[in-house]
Amino acid sequence: MAPPRNVVKIAVQMRDAIPQLIQLDQAKPLATVLKEVCDAWSLTHSERFALQFADGHRRYITENNRAEIKNGSILCLSTAPDLEAEQLLGGLQSASREGRREALRQLVLLASDMTFAQEVISRDGLQRLGTIIEDGDDLGEVLALGLRVFLELMEHGMVSWETLSIPFVRKVVSYVNMNLMDASVQPLALGLLESVTLSSPALGQLVKSEVPLDRLLVHLQVMNQQLQTKAMALLTALLQGASPADRKQMLDYLWQRNLRQFIYKNIIHSAAPLGDEMAHHLYVLQALTLGLLEPRMRTPIDPYSQEQREQLQALRQAAFEPEGDSLGTGLSADRRRSLCAREFRKLGFSNSNPAQDLERVPPGLLALDNMLYFSRHAPSAYSRFVLENSSREDKHECPFARSSIQLTVLLCELLRVGEPCSETAQDFSPMFFSQDQSFHELFCVAIQLLNKTWKEMRATQEDFDKVMQVVREQLARTLALKPTSLELFRTKVNALTYGEVLRLRQTERLHQEGTLAPPILELREKLKPELLDLIRQQRLLRLCEGMLFRKISSRRRQDKLWFCCLSPNHKVLQYGDVEEGASQPTPESLPEQLPVADIRALLTGKDCPHVREKGSGKQNKDLCELAFSISYDHGEEEAYLNFIAPSRRDYYLWTDGLSALLGSPMSSEQTRLDLEQLLTMETKLRLLELENVPIPERPPPVPPPPTNFNFCYDCSIAEP
Repeated sequence: MAPPRNVVKIAVQMRDAIPQLIQLDQAKPLATVLKEVCDAWSLTHSERFALQFADGHRRYITENNRAEIKNGSILCLSTAPDLEAEQLLGGLQSASREGRREALRQLVLLASDMTFAQEVISRDGLQRLGTIIEDGDDLGEVLALGLRVFLELMEHGMVSWETLSIPFVRKVVSYVNMNLMDASVQPLALGLLESVTLSSPALGQLVKSEVPLDRLLVHLQVMNQQLQTKAMALLTALLQGASPADRKQMLDYLWQRNLRQFIYKNIIHSAAPLGDEMAHHLYVLQALTLGLLEPRMRTPIDPYSQEQREQLQALRQAAFEPEGDSLGTGLSADRRRSLCAREFRKLGFSNSNPAQDLERVPPGLLALDNMLYFSRHAPSAYSRFVLENSSREDKHECPFARSSIQLTVLLCELLRVGEPCSETAQDFSPMFFSQDQSFHELFCVAIQLLNKTWKEMRATQEDFDKVMQVVREQLARTLALKPTSLELFRTKVNALTYGEVLRLRQTERLHQEGTLAPPILELREKLKPELLDLIRQQRLLRLCEGMLFRKISSRRRQDKLWFCCLSPNHKVLQYGDVEEGASQPTPESLPEQLPVADIRALLTGKDCPHVREKGSGKQNKDLCELAFSISYDHGEEEAYLNFIAPSRRDYYLWTDGLSALLGSPMSSEQTRLDLEQLLTMETKLRLLELENVPIPERPPPVPPPPTNFNFCYDCSIAEP
């Protein structure tokens, strides 16, 4: 007879004792189970003991998480969390340095467990650790361990970062500002200050005033990837917490101190691979720097501004007046105004008063900035653009001003100028760090590309929107290649001619949206089930291979990773936390198990509980697009296993695999693309023998029946 559903067969081990193989009844109180285990080993005072998971992070078993115990789980008997916390906190008061060090090492191992953390915090553990950190008697391993335990305990969110005292924060700042420090201390101190800056505006201002930017630049120049990453994290946190005016001042200072050049040469082009954390912080730095353009993008031209009128006149004069000449010599005022209006029309403005064209927001004054930058830094290209189009026949001229305004809007959209920073994105452009005025330099390349494409398309004024669509595609395709320099971008984008864009469009259309004859459509329909089953097998194999996922809290980006995979028999999901930089764990070493039979449903996007927790109206778009959850039976309640996929492709593969596992259809965009690709390949293979044979749209007609059937043999007549 099979055991009841609430009974699981497990092993319990203890040091220097023979392990027990028991049947755990989940309906029994945990205290009763613990007493039975202690009685089997003749141990008294069972309240002094507790059960822990033996694998991975040694989490304590509580009434809340006992449903995670599955058949075959291995538990160990250990000291109760309250007694363990009391003992280890007592060890922090030890007179010997070795005693304090050993207590801290044990605290590091247990601090990630919520039950143990509650016991430590309730016994003023944070205050005792704060004393060790503030005293700073040992600037080596003891201090590093103290900071690590403190960070682990604070990560549980039971205590607000705003409760930290100013002297404590100043002491941690002093560790960052010291020249001679243990290599393991400063990354932890920087990580603590990053959390303080992101969580408490008041303490963030203290950190900003106490940590000089030059000090962070020093840390960035140390060839220690962990220290560089934490220094960049604190730098971006300070920039995000600053006011727009302070942020501009800070970024201007950092650029003057050659931060951009250092990032480009020593981080982006470093021999060591760029980590996910550093990629995210470079994305944030790029987004914040481009965000400095937003005020100009949102500000329309002021028709009463003398400075802006002079800038417009300088734009006209650079195109039409030779150096030293002055328009209007010997001409009346009306004649001068008429000539100016005509030249502004030649320059591509739609109105005789160019200020009316620049009232559109966006791009506002940013379009004027781009045009002025092009005229001043590429004067020959600017003059050639304007004069070449001025001499073209009517309607074939490319309007410089109108094109510049629309192109500025396009670049702002492609580079997401003014959009808030994503919590997870890593999509930075290496080219951005190769140039001081990256946005304006990119505009100079793009406006010349637009003129080239205009000529290739033989466009007229009516084709303006079509040309802009082609230019958008050229820029977007080239930016997606992530060129490492502006020159490489220029080379690649100029190689992507209008003819090449048409060829790519046609190829994609043939592969994805090609119209096929009915016989081929019928063949494709017959092939679909077999190919869908092939895709299903591939998705399940990807689940069996497993993947590292990053833990994302509602407060800030986390460094912690966890691994999840599907067992080879497709019956259990195995998962558990892993350390940064560690090799991929084996399924046997993962402590957690979730039977597929217990899964209720797959949730995606805004339906996920970890997305809803971030609050309506403030959901991060990227986070929402990469989030999915599994709801499963947790005793009598419903629990969730929450995921944040590293990329859009991984999101599709895992949601498809989980859908296939649950017997649901795979409905992702990736499945559609894979199915289309496989159908195209398989169809071509089946039709190889019919090459150059026309396939009719309709089957041939059935011939009419014969006038008689005398040719038929009557089998009923017996031969003589």
